Amino acid sequence: MVQFPKIIQGGMGVGVSNWRLAQAVSKLGQLGVVSGTALDQLFIRRLADGDKGGHMRRGLDAFPFPEMAKRVWQEYFVTGGKPVDASYPVAPMHQRVEPRKLIELCMVSNFVEVFLAREGHWNQVGVNFLEKVQLPHLASIYGAMLAGVGYVLMGAGIPLHIPGVLDALAARRPAEYKLSVTGAAADQDTMMRFDPADYVNGPLPELTRPKFLAIVSSNTLATTMLRRASGPVNGLVIESPTAGGHNAPPRGKMHLSETGEPVYGDRDKVNLAELRELGVPFWLAGGFGNAEKLRQALDEGAAGIQVGTAFAFSEESGMRKDLKQALMAQAQTGSGKVFTDPLASPTGFPFKVAQLEGTSSAFNIYQERKRVCDLGYLREAYATETGGIGYRCAAEPVATYVAKGGKVEDTVGRKCLCNALMANVGHAQHRKDGSEEPALVTVGDDLNTIAQFLAPGRDSYSAADVVRSLLGKSAAETHSVDMAELAATA
Repeated sequence: MVQFPKIIQGGMGVGVSNWRLAQAVSKLGQLGVVSGTALDQLFIRRLADGDKGGHMRRGLDAFPFPEMAKRVWQEYFVTGGKPVDASYPVAPMHQRVEPRKLIELCMVSNFVEVFLAREGHWNQVGVNFLEKVQLPHLASIYGAMLAGVGYVLMGAGIPLHIPGVLDALAARRPAEYKLSVTGAAADQDTMMRFDPADYVNGPLPELTRPKFLAIVSSNTLATTMLRRASGPVNGLVIESPTAGGHNAPPRGKMHLSETGEPVYGDRDKVNLAELRELGVPFWLAGGFGNAEKLRQALDEGAAGIQVGTAFAFSEESGMRKDLKQALMAQAQTGSGKVFTDPLASPTGFPFKVAQLEGTSSAFNIYQERKRVCDLGYLREAYATETGGIGYRCAAEPVATYVAKGGKVEDTVGRKCLCNALMANVGHAQHRKDGSEEPALVTVGDDLNTIAQFLAPGRDSYSAADVVRSLLGKSAAETHSVDMAELAATA
């Protein structure tokens, strides 16, 4: 009988759910998850900072194609690290037909993150991708599979094509993925293609297909995934509107509250009885970060829960220490505020933002930042007048966006999440004008509950503290993982 983890650690942001956090959680017999979002650019910045601790080098040494790893190292590693006020190098922005160096970078960076998360234990590790960040998917997933990733989780859209991609790559076949292109004609080629044989000298390595978990927000989406996906869906994560990061928009016409936040109603609630009838394991997410909620989820027939915010503030997460401390102080007094911003994300999805001085949640900081789009993960692909594919972002310079056919009203309030999320984890870009990219922290509505994990006299807590609290176990019990469970989940 397959044993599933009771706790899935959320795959948060860019580098918040890093290899250290995933490793710590998986070592305890739960499912640690690394964020696959923008890993290629994050990897470059770690190398530009001199690869502190030598961890990236260790991962590169384990990569199965040494010449590819060598090319990435030689291009981006800076001995001793770049000057503090110097700009980070920027890789080319992704497009439907990628340059080889960018495909190799995606493969290598995803391999290294998963490899490091798997070090020191035999439990499985997951990787989380966002459906709407489509362009890097194929090479990134292959890199993670080369490292033996056990689960692929994906939400922020309807990832119908990903199960088939996993099937193809595990069978050592080329994989295809249809890019969403606004305004594309029915006969326009919008397919992305990836053949591992183009990047490997000799026979392709044997790979195990990871389990696929779709992150959905409604019964309709859950049913759609199971009926229409291109391959097996092994489980579902049911995410409520209280979860951090991007939220699904309310069903029907969007209405805003007096504070300007989207209003969610009965149509946005999930029917758990219907979920149970689908016959696949599911986990509940959004406000489930305590032992009572875990027991409630299990009683409702769930396999367990997904927890994000609690782990985001643990010592092992990649979030900057000063941001953790500031928001932890708010949580301890119950004064932390999270705003579900209907405009911040260029994607048009509501986006939860912690209100914190000195970050782009403050209007003056947002206004002072000069618009620039140089990472481009959240760009929209659109059909050009000449039949090609262009890319635009509602957070790029307004004139540029409008020149590409975008509507000026769609630029109002939009924020550059790509650069902000890099700043959240200590890799803020330094601009030639002397400015530095501001942070923008995203967390769940349950921000103020993180203080529950602090022991008396402590101002921080570990991932193990979170797992222990959720399971209602002592420290000794948490670290003494049953060997039978280890064997079942390996």
